[in-house]
Amino acid sequence: MVDDLLVARNPDPASSLPYLVRIPLGPAGIVVKAREPWPKASKVYCHRADGWPEDAEIVERHPVRSCSRRGPAIDLVLRRGRQNRSQLVLTQAHGREVIFWQSPSTAKQARPGVHLPTARASGQVLEILVDSGEKYAYAFRHQQATTRRRRLGAGDYAVELDGAVVAAVERKSVNDLASSLLSGKLTYALSELSALPRAALVVEDRYSRLFTLEHVSGSRVAEALAEAQVRFPSVPIVFCETRPLAQEWTYRWLGACLVELTAAARTRSVESTFSPGGAVPPAPARRPRASAVRAWAREQGMAVNDHGRVPVDVVRRYEAAHAREPGPSSPRVLT
Repeated sequence: MVDDLLVARNPDPASSLPYLVRIPLGPAGIVVKAREPWPKASKVYCHRADGWPEDAEIVERHPVRSCSRRGPAIDLVLRRGRQNRSQLVLTQAHGREVIFWQSPSTAKQARPGVHLPTARASGQVLEILVDSGEKYAYAFRHQQATTRRRRLGAGDYAVELDGAVVAAVERKSVNDLASSLLSGKLTYALSELSALPRAALVVEDRYSRLFTLEHVSGSRVAEALAEAQVRFPSVPIVFCETRPLAQEWTYRWLGACLVELTAAARTRSVESTFSPGGAVPPAPARRPRASAVRAWAREQGMAVNDHGRVPVDVVRRYEAAHAREPGPSSPRVLT
């Protein structure tokens, strides 16, 4: 069961970050100090907090739909219609950790620790492993990469992290794609690829070419392709118009995978490095509606006015009859 997102006032008067935010990540939650209670107009700077105080003054409480970590980013989705998606990004600046809390309104797309590729893929020279069985392999002469041939367990091109293959790309021409789909061979290849942390299949042609193939039904190939994509959702199938574009996409995608997975490995135990969030205080009981109290009172033969505040003793009798403890502020707000 997912806990609530809690926002409280920071009891430390010397802090420049006036809020404490308890994020339901991990078994005990994590706590950060924040400049704002939600990233509305701009990114919110955050810092690790020492913990969640037992007597925290809670100013906001929001039910959470999901909270999960994806590498150095924590994705948070609230159960409300607007301003419900946000992301906390852990990154480095001048050799120290910094945390930014952002939302779709403050950033078009979060790219934690990833530089937009210019000449190099994600700002680095890649070493790309090429399967020794690849007959007409990509040379990557126009990209800043080196290649090394070896036998790959899955895919035609791959990158390693700490000596293990972490991302691979399977290359197909459109004719090879159609043949392997209808023979069932592609199912086994996609199954092997799906076992890797990241994998993809790139096709050196347009999707429309499936419907112009000779000696094969285009609708049958498209149907088999759709079934394969549904069965293996973790392996995207990307159509590039030409072989050079497929090579360029492979190079960029492998570079992005390597950067993302390196950042994920660096922050693998991030939950355990935060101070625990502690026990979650129970949610306050919902106050009864005035109309419901009036209707019940009339059923019991009590005289109540149609407008104005419901008498305190009537409210308490209603709550007692419904096995509820009366809230201290309930009678004052009923109208």
